[in-house]
Amino acid sequence: MFDVNKIREDFPILERTVNGQPLIYFDNAATSQTPNQVIDVISDYYQNYNSNIHRGVHSLSQEATDVYENARQKIQHHFNAAQTHEVILTSGTTHSINIIASGYSQLLQAGDELMISAMEHHSNIVPWQMLCDRTGAILKVIPMDHAGVLDMNAFNDLLSTKTKLVFVNHVSNALGTVNPIEEIIKRAHGVGAKVLIDGAQASPHIKTDVQALDVDYYVTSAHKLCGPTGVGMLYGKEELLNHLPPYQGGGEMIAEVSFEKTTYADLPHKFEAGTPNIAGGIAFGEALDYMNGIGFETIAAYEHELLIYATAQLKAIDGLKIYGEAPQKTAVISFNVDDIHPYDIGSILDKMGIAVRTGHHCAQPIMDFYKIPGTVRASFSFYNTKEEIDTMIKGLQKAIQMLK
Repeated sequence: MFDVNKIREDFPILERTVNGQPLIYFDNAATSQTPNQVIDVISDYYQNYNSNIHRGVHSLSQEATDVYENARQKIQHHFNAAQTHEVILTSGTTHSINIIASGYSQLLQAGDELMISAMEHHSNIVPWQMLCDRTGAILKVIPMDHAGVLDMNAFNDLLSTKTKLVFVNHVSNALGTVNPIEEIIKRAHGVGAKVLIDGAQASPHIKTDVQALDVDYYVTSAHKLCGPTGVGMLYGKEELLNHLPPYQGGGEMIAEVSFEKTTYADLPHKFEAGTPNIAGGIAFGEALDYMNGIGFETIAAYEHELLIYATAQLKAIDGLKIYGEAPQKTAVISFNVDDIHPYDIGSILDKMGIAVRTGHHCAQPIMDFYKIPGTVRASFSFYNTKEEIDTMIKGLQKAIQMLK
């Protein structure tokens, strides 16, 4: 039985006030909140077995190593990777994407083609532009329509034997659209292209099976999944990761070093130079345990209720326009009201203790497509309530009266 009030007790931040009002946190697409169970794991590491991992023979180091590597196994099982060493622990989605972009800079030739979608986060645009600058490869863009749905016919037309890599987000952070990644992966593989899926926005809502998808690379961040900031995952098929050169040089990623030659460690350590975010990695595993304890199907069903409820409430407001109304969406709503700047609405809502995101959401090409400076984005999580949505609607109506 899903009890949102019981779940909310796990999140201490939801008890605080902002500007004298109870906090209503609707910026979950940027960063989710962290439950006590995850906070306690971080505290336990620093209080009881803080030590560097892999290198030490003493008890603390061995204990830290065991718990850290157990977290990697939890991540492997959650995403159903075939091998534990196919899970590379990184500082987050952006770091993960840049590992792949760096590796392919030595594998591409001038005239090769890369493909992204029109609704990507800047983290899944800029590294590929930089890669094209380095290699002479050409970047193609899958267009979208005004509902925020990718044009799959155009995708077919863009695909060719020149296509080497395709990069698409599983879910749009700005619009909430769930993209048809199964079909994208299958079609891309049909011309011999490899596929990287940015799962940062999907991971909090969808339990992804990387083997069932047959995806080549999948990336995400723990802080979207009730975990800490500064840690994330790069999943890659073993043979593909072995083929890529290391992203960084240093300790941990080596087998042997001499002044004449260095040989690299096996996976996953080849891509994990230096001391990692040990507490963060351990907490990432704990966060997945926490969310799996609730159940991702349960989470998705409840969040869909919030999405439907909030969408209906918002559409009843005169002059309000929602951007992105794809048939398949996660609990994200981007909107504007007439010609009121989104920043002004967000600022007034903040005075009422309501946290929403405003701006282009690191997805400026989407805003350019709609010819707008940005949107107000309300993004919901399983610890939010319909009563909070009601309060946001009242606050929004008050903001509109003040700004018109």
